[in-house]
Amino acid sequence: MTIHTSHIPHEDGDAVARSKAAHRSTMVSVWVNIFLATAQVLIGIFAKSQALVADGVHSLSDLLSDFVVLMAGYQSRKAPDADHQYGHQRYENAASLVLGLLLLAVGIGMLWSAAVKFHDPSAIPTVHSIALWVAFTALISKELLFRFMLAVAQRVRSSMLVANAWHARSDAASSLVVAIGIIGNLMGYPILDPIAALIVGFIVGKMGWSFAWDSLHDLMDRAAGVEETEAIRATLLATPGVLALHDLRTRKMGDLIVVDVHLEVDGHMNVFAAHDIAEQARDNVMNEHQVLHVMTHIDPVGLEHHRDHVTA
Repeated sequence: MTIHTSHIPHEDGDAVARSKAAHRSTMVSVWVNIFLATAQVLIGIFAKSQALVADGVHSLSDLLSDFVVLMAGYQSRKAPDADHQYGHQRYENAASLVLGLLLLAVGIGMLWSAAVKFHDPSAIPTVHSIALWVAFTALISKELLFRFMLAVAQRVRSSMLVANAWHARSDAASSLVVAIGIIGNLMGYPILDPIAALIVGFIVGKMGWSFAWDSLHDLMDRAAGVEETEAIRATLLATPGVLALHDLRTRKMGDLIVVDVHLEVDGHMNVFAAHDIAEQARDNVMNEHQVLHVMTHIDPVGLEHHRDHVTA
């Protein structure tokens, strides 16, 4: 006897609240980045600080990533259709991949631009002191933005928003490095400004590689973490009527999980009772975990076989 049950949820109240929170936090980031990018680039050019201009370009990449997040958030909320029967949640994985590649490209560009300055260190100008105040303003703004965005991302459990929050933290870290480089330049060590730009490029590139690599694995059906998988296993086994299970498999779909599992039930019960057990097991998993879809396969076994399996 083989019974398959599955379920794909439609957008519920939690999903709507999650989407609104994500949109709100991202719009805050958009306005902060518009202000900072404009100030950093314009004042960086005026103050002759390559590090501050590089930091401004980083803020511009944040702004672009915010728009990517907004677009992905809209697309991922679409209901399943004929071409995407499991829904559109993987737009979030794709968006995280784009964010990672964007950061990587920006980081490489920064490294190249800073490295060129080392060919003629004597041509490096002394920066204007106003650049330092802008760098400190950016540092404080980005750190506050990071804490706000990360809190929202953790509350709604969105890996895409976590990636965007850490993008803001990378800007805070780069602003700190930029401030140190500008201070060194003002103290008579002009080369510290391009060195700061070089460090910023490395920070950005490394973070971009990390995000892109993780997102690529998610797009290749990476399994859920061991802790989450074991929690799902425990929920299934706690369902009355489930004697055992095997072939539990998971894969990521955006920030949600798709589950396939074989459940063992008493082979002497009728089909309706076995189906009810499978339905209850599915509902328990859907209610207690971040799961998008559950496919259960029922395997009938004799109670004697189950006892032998347990003692073994």
